[in-house]
Amino acid sequence: MAASLASKLSRGGRSLLGGLANGGGSGLLRSTCEITNNHLYTQQRTFIQMRTKLTVVDNSGAKQVMCIQALKGRKGARLGDTIVASVKEARPGGKVKKGDVVRAVVVRAAMQRGRCDGSEVKFDDNAVVILNKQGEPVGTRVFGPVPHELRKKKHLKILTMAEHLA
Repeated sequence: MAASLASKLSRGGRSLLGGLANGGGSGLLRSTCEITNNHLYTQQRTFIQMRTKLTVVDNSGAKQVMCIQALKGRKGARLGDTIVASVKEARPGGKVKKGDVVRAVVVRAAMQRGRCDGSEVKFDDNAVVILNKQGEPVGTRVFGPVPHELRKKKHLKILTMAEHLA
């Protein structure tokens, strides 16, 4: 039992800040295992699709959004893709109110993404930055690590506002 549990844990694990993860094959679905109170929980890491809840990591006033539609691809959104989302939780006095339909770019995704050098990047959470109609960020600060893959997707303004590049 302990040997099989250790082998399951060695296959996939969470990183502290969502840093780099090396190796591990290349499938569409990734699973991670956690032990809490002697129970084994398995979580599937998939695309960001309809009804996925995401945290907002800028100071636009929104706390949490729910994905309505991924604007690229059929399966869903990945790192750097733009989505249409509905604001589910908002701070009072913010620029964005609860119930607003906004566009947002995915800056952190739990699903692994391969890099050119063979390493893979994955994060512990799914996070977005809210955009206005012109495609510019609504907020003036971006919290937490942001991957440099956003440079290829032409989101340079988000990279300059980020406090840490992953």
